[in-house]
Amino acid sequence: MAIKINIGKIFSTIIWGCIGAGVLVLLVAAIRYRNTNLCKGYQINLNGSYVTKKQVLSLLSAAGAPTIRDRPVQSFDLRHLQLSLERDVWVESARLFFDNNNVLHIDLAGRIPVTRIITQDGNGFYLDSSGIRLPLVQQALRLPVFTGFPAMRGTRGRDSSRDAADSLLIADVRAISAYLRRHSFWMRQIAAVNIRPDRNFDLEPATGNERIGFGDGTDVAEKFHRLSLFYSQVLSKVGPERYQRIDVSYAGQVVAVRRGADQIREDSLQALDNIRQLIRSAQQMRPDPQRLRSVRPLETNSMTEQNLSTHDLLPATTNPNH
Repeated sequence: MAIKINIGKIFSTIIWGCIGAGVLVLLVAAIRYRNTNLCKGYQINLNGSYVTKKQVLSLLSAAGAPTIRDRPVQSFDLRHLQLSLERDVWVESARLFFDNNNVLHIDLAGRIPVTRIITQDGNGFYLDSSGIRLPLVQQALRLPVFTGFPAMRGTRGRDSSRDAADSLLIADVRAISAYLRRHSFWMRQIAAVNIRPDRNFDLEPATGNERIGFGDGTDVAEKFHRLSLFYSQVLSKVGPERYQRIDVSYAGQVVAVRRGADQIREDSLQALDNIRQLIRSAQQMRPDPQRLRSVRPLETNSMTEQNLSTHDLLPATTNPNH
């Protein structure tokens, strides 16, 4: 009885061993068959990429795959080809694989420019949604435009603190640009965003001559909300030519400067300075004592430099529209 049980176990083990060996042989044969097969063609799929199919083939050729069709499948180093494609600045990710018909599939996800930057020296580049810099293309793109970006530098003599400051500036640019792209009204209304030397921003409207002080790239939605309220409640009633500067950089405030107000203040300050010079000149003169004894004051109150203020320079009646 024990002999029959042992023979059954041995027979079962032999059968399963033969089955496993057969499967292994078939698998090895299939792999060898596939590796010795030739590539029957290729299919390139581009998703949002500014790279053309011709450029993809050129990149593959430079990476060691000058020909694709009728080439042994086992001669393709797919990992090396993938990394070579992803080194191109316009390629975000790449995937290469062979299907069951020995056709090479090349799937590319390209970088899409979302912002145009013009530097202080007149050069320019694009930014994608992740902040990667991209070269300009011939095609006209409808994107938010930022001017006055610090000029690019070479790799020699790089300053880590300057690089960190540029990274922060790009983060602010991305925040403002993202808001503009999400809101079609502001995308049409704002012609350009100027970067000031202090790395704050000024908005230049497409219509009107006013300049809008925006501050840095924080609280973007709140600033545009205050600006929207000022447009709807003030500019819609008095017209866009009333103010030469609107500032929304202060939390919870909109500061507007009427057109010509700076010139009035400048004239007032100049007049004040002239009067002060006259007072100082009069104080430096040596009066004749005999003549002073015969002079009587016309008024009991006299104007001195101490009680003079800028309000004294304003007209008695002012036009509220100025």
